[in-house]
Amino acid sequence: MDPHPTGHQQDGQRGLAECFETHRSRLRAVAHRILGSAGEADDAVQEAWLRLSRTDTEQVENLGGWLTTVVARVSLNMLRSRSTRRELPLDSGSAGPWEPPGPGGAAEGPAGGGSFGAEPEDAAVRADSVGLAMLVVLDTLSPAERLAFVLHDMFGVPFDEIAPIVERTPAATRQLASRARRRVRGTDPGTASPDGTSPGRRREIIDAFLAAARGGGFEALLTLLDPEVVVRADSVAVAIGAAPEIRGVPAVSEFLRGRSAGARPALLGGASGLVWAPGGRVKVAWSFTITGGRIAAIDLVADEEELDALQVVLL
Repeated sequence: MDPHPTGHQQDGQRGLAECFETHRSRLRAVAHRILGSAGEADDAVQEAWLRLSRTDTEQVENLGGWLTTVVARVSLNMLRSRSTRRELPLDSGSAGPWEPPGPGGAAEGPAGGGSFGAEPEDAAVRADSVGLAMLVVLDTLSPAERLAFVLHDMFGVPFDEIAPIVERTPAATRQLASRARRRVRGTDPGTASPDGTSPGRRREIIDAFLAAARGGGFEALLTLLDPEVVVRADSVAVAIGAAPEIRGVPAVSEFLRGRSAGARPALLGGASGLVWAPGGRVKVAWSFTITGGRIAAIDLVADEEELDALQVVLL
């Protein structure tokens, strides 16, 4: 490449930049809804610009669709990388420390063509109106489910144009979005406890438990804990100071003293729970079993593979 571009080349770059700016707000809305992080969305949009600046746009029939494909693929790769590292975006929520006692992707490159939804400005406005509650639910989805749902349901992108991005058939992509839609609408039976406790009631019980444990409210804990409550810890949690098993309300209450100060609410596999996540990195998950409206068991999960399987989402 000529290190000293001609005036014609400079004019072309300026024109390309101006054209890109007309799409920026929509691209950022797409990336933000896929990633749930303003900072990461800006990174994805910047990457789209860099790829555009290196591309012969004469071969691109629909620049808006091309850019949306690039942003979607970049965002999907970022989601998958985040899931692999089990990291959470720093601007998706605040983290509180809790120290346990004791020692111790998709193919890169844009796809040409495609309509990518009508009235993109209106779609971007609708997407940006989605609040934190929606982002929390979206964070329970797999990367492919999240991308299929966001592009189709929020931006009107046809399934046959989403399919190449998630490397599925259009029919399989439709199923991804359908599963995501059920979860978002709260109709996924997998979000209820085995005893039929609703997600909302489960959250209320765990929030009340956290408040009582932090405040040392033994009487309040009595109403929340099953008389035969048990706390179990996996081998990794035991290695950092937890007891393998604790039974009964008095022993569990004593165990909780001082250990819940830095715990924070989270979704574990779509169900309400608690985690210790210093600096936004999940170290220990508290998985609750609720029976008859009371907490029957708390499992402390610190094994990395088990934490990955829980698909933790900070609240």
